[in-house]
Amino acid sequence: MREPVASAARQEAGALVDCGPAADARSDIELSIVLPCLNEAETVVTCIMKARSFLERNGVSGEVVVADNGSIDGSPELARSAGARVVTADTPGYGSALMVGFHAAKGRYLIMGDADDSYDFTALEPFLNELRGGADLVMGNRFGGGIAPGAMRPLHRYLGNPVLSAVGRIFFGSPVHDFHCGLRGFRRESVLGLSLQSAGMEFASEMVVKATLGGLNIVEVPTTLAPDGRSRPPHLRSWSDGWRHLRFLLLYSPRWLFLIPGIVLMTVGMAAGIALTLGPVTVADVTFDVDTLVAASAAVVIGFQAVLFALLTKIYGVEEGLLPPDRRLERFLSVVRLEHGLALGGLIGLLGFSGLVASLVHWNLRDFGELDPRQSLRIVVPSAAALVMSFQTVFAALFASVLGIRRVGRSGGGRATLSLEQSRRHADADVSSTAEELAR
Repeated sequence: MREPVASAARQEAGALVDCGPAADARSDIELSIVLPCLNEAETVVTCIMKARSFLERNGVSGEVVVADNGSIDGSPELARSAGARVVTADTPGYGSALMVGFHAAKGRYLIMGDADDSYDFTALEPFLNELRGGADLVMGNRFGGGIAPGAMRPLHRYLGNPVLSAVGRIFFGSPVHDFHCGLRGFRRESVLGLSLQSAGMEFASEMVVKATLGGLNIVEVPTTLAPDGRSRPPHLRSWSDGWRHLRFLLLYSPRWLFLIPGIVLMTVGMAAGIALTLGPVTVADVTFDVDTLVAASAAVVIGFQAVLFALLTKIYGVEEGLLPPDRRLERFLSVVRLEHGLALGGLIGLLGFSGLVASLVHWNLRDFGELDPRQSLRIVVPSAAALVMSFQTVFAALFASVLGIRRVGRSGGGRATLSLEQSRRHADADVSSTAEELAR
C-alpha cells in the first residue's frame, strides 16, 4: 500500500547538493518558492525570474529553490545563474524532487509550482495572503481561474481531473475541486508533518488526502494555467499517471475500496439467499432456484471477506502512520478482542456444522440414496458458506491481533518499542557524541 519515498527525500544530509547557504540553517525567510526540475532549460529561467519579481515587488523575504531531478540539459547551471538555490534529488520522481526541495527550503511558507512556465509566479499574492491568514494548505483552482486554449488536454480537462477530483471529495470529504493543480502553498511544518511517501506523480493526491485526513485548514484560490512553454512533450503520461492517482485514492480509502462494496454484496446475497432457501422465487416469468442460491452464497462470502479486509487495512494503515488515528477504531479494538473474534468464528462455524448435520439427517431419511438437488442444496450451500465465513473470522481475528502487537507495545508503560534499525541509529549517535567529546 505504501510506496516509499527515496532516502534522498528523508535524509537531508548527504542527499542534497546544496549550492547556496546551508539548507538547515534557519533564517527569517518568510517564503520559499520550490520548483521541481527535470530538463527544463527552456523555461526554468523564466519561472525563476517571475518568482523573484514577485518577491521583490511585494517586499517578501524569500528565496527560489530549484529541486533538480537529474537534468542533463544544463538546467541546474541556468537556475543558479538566474539566482535560484539548487538542490539535487538523486532518486527519480516528481514526489522525490519536491520532498528534497521542501527539506532544503528555509521559508516558513512554501509555494510549489512546475518549472514549465504554465503557472504565473508573478501572481502569488492570493496564496501568500491565505497562508498569512492561517491556512495550512492553499490549493490553486485552474478551473476557477482560467485555462488558456491549448493549456490542458481535453482528456485531462473534461475527464481526468474532474473525475479524480470528484473521487477525492467523495472518498475523503476534501474541499478541493482541482486535486492536481501543481501550484499550491503550505506551511513548511505542516507539509513535513504529513510524512508524505509517494515518489511519483501521485504525490499531488497524497498531499491533499493526508492534509484532509489530518484536519488541516485547506482553502482554494483561483489560478490560471498557460500553455506549456517547452518545445518537448510534458513528463505527464495521461493513462498511467491517471491510474496511479486513482490507485492511490482507492488504497487510502478502505471504506470505499472494501467496506461499502462488501456490505452491498453481503446485503444482496443474504436477501437473495434467505428467500431462495425457502424455495424457488419467480419474478416476471423468470424463476430463480438453487443455481442462484449458490451465487448468492458466494456474494455473501466475498462481501464478508471484503468487510474484514476493510478492518484489517484500517488497522494496518493507522499502525504504520499511513492513515490518521481513528477514535472509532480505537474504541472498537478496546472492546472487541481476539477472544471475541474466535468466539464469533466458532459460533458461525457451529451454525454451518449444524446445517451439514441436518443435511446428513435428510440424506439418511432417503436411505443415503439419490437426492433432489433442489432440496438438498438449500441446506448444504448456506451451511458450507457459514463454515467458510467462520474460518475467515478466526483468521482475521488472529491477524488483527498480530497487527495490534505494536499498539500494545507502544501503550505499555508509555514507551515506544524500538526496532533494530532505531536501536542501531541510537547507538551510532551515542558513539558519535562520545567521539566529539574525546576530540574536545
